[in-house]
Amino acid sequence: MQVLYFAWLRERIGIPREEVETSAVTVADLVAELRGREPRYELAFSDMKSVRVALDQELSSLDASLDGVREVAFFPPMTGG
Repeated sequence: MQVLYFAWLRERIGIPREEVETSAVTVADLVAELRGREPRYELAFSDMKSVRVALDQELSSLDASLDGVREVAFFPPMTGG
C-alpha cells in the first residue's frame, strides 16, 4: 500500500511517500510497525494525539481496518479559516 506523510511528519521521516508491505490489520498496527523501523519513524509517531489519518482519502481512526485499503495518509490536525 502507499503510505503518504504530510507537513512535519514528512519532515521528520524525510520522505513524502513510500510503498509499504505490511501484515498490519488496523491503522494502529501499521503505526506500531512503522515506529519499530527506525528512530525517525518513532519520532514522527511519538504523539499520536497530533496525527490524523485518511484511508483512501477518507478521514478515519486508528482502530480502522486496513482490509482493501490502497492508500494511508498521515497528517497533522487541520485548522479552518
